Amino acid sequence: MNQLLSRIAGLMIAGSFALSPCAVQAENAPIKAKASSKAKKAIPEESKDADEAEPDVREDKNYDYTCELGNSLTMYTHGDNIEHIAMRWKKHLYLMHRVPTTTGAYRFENPKAGFIWIGIPAKGLLLDSRKGQQLANECTSTVPMMADATAAENQVATPVEASAVTK
Repeated sequence: MNQLLSRIAGLMIAGSFALSPCAVQAENAPIKAKASSKAKKAIPEESKDADEAEPDVREDKNYDYTCELGNSLTMYTHGDNIEHIAMRWKKHLYLMHRVPTTTGAYRFENPKAGFIWIGIPAKGLLLDSRKGQQLANECTSTVPMMADATAAENQVATPVEASAVTK
C-alpha cells in the first residue's frame, strides 16, 4: 500500500510539473489578450503630436537644395511666415519650428524626428540630434530660402514710409 501511495504521489508531482506551464499560459492569456486589444486601437488623427502630422505644402513655395554626397532636400515656406517650414527629406515631410539664435543663422528643429536645419544665405546644413551627426552638408540652392526669408523679415521690421502729401 505504501508503495502504491508513493507511486501516486510521484505521478501527481510529475503531472503538476508537466501541466504547470499550461496553467501559467492560461493565467497570462487573458492579460495578453487585453493588452493586444488596447494596442490595436488606433490613435485618432487629432490627438497626434503636431510634429508627427504631415504638413500641407500644396500652396507653399518650395526651394530645392542639392547637397554634397548626392543628398538632396526640399524646403517649403508658406507666404511670409518664417516661423515654420516644411522639409522633405528621404521621401517624408517634416514640420520644422524656428528656434532663435544669437548668430543670425536660421535654425529650424523638429524634436520628434530629431532634425535640425541650420541655414545661412550661402548654404545649409541638416543634422540628426539623436545620433549627433550630419545628414547633409554644403546644401545649396539656386534661390536660397534664407535670402527670401531675410527679405521678408526686413519688410516686417521696417514698415514702408508713407509718401508726403502735397498741397
